[in-house]
Amino acid sequence: MSSAETGLPDGWEVRRSNTKNLPYYFHAVTKDSRWEPPAGTDPEMLKTYMADNHSSKGVAPAAFAPTEGKIRCAHLLVKHRDSRRPASWREPKITRSVEDARQMIGSYQAQIQAHEAGTGQPNAKSLSELATTESDCSSARKGGDLGFFGKGDMQKEFEQAAFNLAKGEVSGVVETASGVHLIQRLE
Repeated sequence: MSSAETGLPDGWEVRRSNTKNLPYYFHAVTKDSRWEPPAGTDPEMLKTYMADNHSSKGVAPAAFAPTEGKIRCAHLLVKHRDSRRPASWREPKITRSVEDARQMIGSYQAQIQAHEAGTGQPNAKSLSELATTESDCSSARKGGDLGFFGKGDMQKEFEQAAFNLAKGEVSGVVETASGVHLIQRLE
């Protein structure tokens, strides 16, 4: 895999963690490794490469076994400059306003609603499809899947919305210190 293919700076490559079964970034010369892409990454090229080569399709989630009192959700996160950590695998420094993030999540929400309605619109996509390429959370590698979690494991606003969803249901827009979310309850 070349930097022309991945959008990563020279010397960097994408590898898969044996323990977490997730992709990470590795520099063969310096032996530096990280979960977030290094500075100088072309986010559009990386987004395309990750969607083509590291999506969750066919990956058996080992640590996704249900436990009493826990639910499983996926989400799509759009961060903004006032987010708790305004950086992601897509963008090393996020500068968009909270209003821009709300507009983006609104656009994604419309695409998800069109997908669920089965309208056949060309831009209709599932939350998982959109999360894989558009989410600012590292869970994008798994289609936004966060696995199972219980009460007290997530930020209050996120937890409240998630636990109020029926299986398969997608939330409205949820704002937390991390950014703006859409959440889908999987189990």
